[in-house]
Amino acid sequence: MTIPRGAASPPKYQRLATDLRRRIDSGEWEGGGRLPVENELEEQYGVARNTVRLAVDVLVNEGRVVRVQGKGTYLRQRARHDHRVHLRPTRRGPLTAAGPTYAAEARQAGRSLTVDFEVWAVRARRDIADWLGLRPEDTVMMRRQLCRVDQEPYAIEESHYRAGLAAGTPLMTDRPVPGGDERILAELGRAETSATDHLTARMPDPAEAAWFGLGPGVPLLVNTRISSDRRGPIRVVETRYAADRARLLYELGEAPAAG
Repeated sequence: MTIPRGAASPPKYQRLATDLRRRIDSGEWEGGGRLPVENELEEQYGVARNTVRLAVDVLVNEGRVVRVQGKGTYLRQRARHDHRVHLRPTRRGPLTAAGPTYAAEARQAGRSLTVDFEVWAVRARRDIADWLGLRPEDTVMMRRQLCRVDQEPYAIEESHYRAGLAAGTPLMTDRPVPGGDERILAELGRAETSATDHLTARMPDPAEAAWFGLGPGVPLLVNTRISSDRRGPIRVVETRYAADRARLLYELGEAPAAG
């Protein structure tokens, strides 16, 4: 087996990593399976052991494989969990509540959802302050949900509210709100009817990597939703997902007719 050459001929270890990536994507090794050991890869490709190690380092840093001390190098095996970030609307009115959607998706997949809640009064980040029409030094109320699927950390959702809107309401309790946070907002006369989503990706900070249990090279998917009613912005919800175990779905337009 030879390492394919590109027009610019990058370093040999990078070309080896490219071919190993191709073999992984082709399904040559099943999820959770072990890659050939270093001396087998040396013989297959006719390269030095250091070239093999550098190539495997690339795949480790991409989060594709993990080294297990004394056992070898294995494909990362993660069960991806689908989340419908934006449901196809069935009627005009308030936006769909996120909490019940998480729970319904877990039940449909035959999995178990658990959520821990935390509440804080924090100084508004500059971008959140701008979206809510506040000054950066203003205080916002933040409601954090730590979501696990089958006990595996799955998402961190943080809802940011103007202090005057959320303080003293069930939004600032560290437990679930029946009907979801959206029900409380509607009762306060601020039912969410529109939203703008910002979807980005970034590497986790040390605390995030520790909570999610992320290996090297695994980024976060970050979905930031700014929701409003006719009077203006109501809240900013930032949800962070581990990219190796989440797939975000957006359902737009009318559903096709059955049959």
